[in-house]
Amino acid sequence: MTTASSPYATPLSVLAQIAGLPDLPMTDIRSLWKSLFGNDTPTHNRQFLERRIAYRLQEIEFRKVDRALMDRNKRRIQQIIDSGQNKKRDRDIRLMAGTVFTREYQGKEYRIMVTVDGQYEFEGRPYRSLSRIAKEITGTAWSGPVFFGLKSSTAPKPVVKKGVR
Repeated sequence: MTTASSPYATPLSVLAQIAGLPDLPMTDIRSLWKSLFGNDTPTHNRQFLERRIAYRLQEIEFRKVDRALMDRNKRRIQQIIDSGQNKKRDRDIRLMAGTVFTREYQGKEYRIMVTVDGQYEFEGRPYRSLSRIAKEITGTAWSGPVFFGLKSSTAPKPVVKKGVR
């Protein structure tokens, strides 16, 4: 059986480092802390130090995995700071693999599961979009995110001030 390698799975080298932390002498823990954080250990509590080191090792590794995501987030944060507004972007919806949507339509319950590759599984068949599944269920064109409740069907109406000319 082969398993799909997720870009968010902890690499074996990092797991080995983390697994070896309890066996390291305290002097090595302190020097590893200094190399990872740039300063002396804040406490002598070994359990705390091991946990923070393990977290930092994973943090460093995952930052390498998806540098584009980090860059995209930095640009978006800067845009929000500059404009003062956080605009929702439907294209940024990333559903976790294994998420199951349940929708009742005309008295029948339908289940859709998000797959590892970002597609959707419906009745044992893969689909690339929720809209295609919604059309399969209803027989008419639907917005998949609206049909499955991920997004509102109506845009908010602009506020009209009365009495102002």
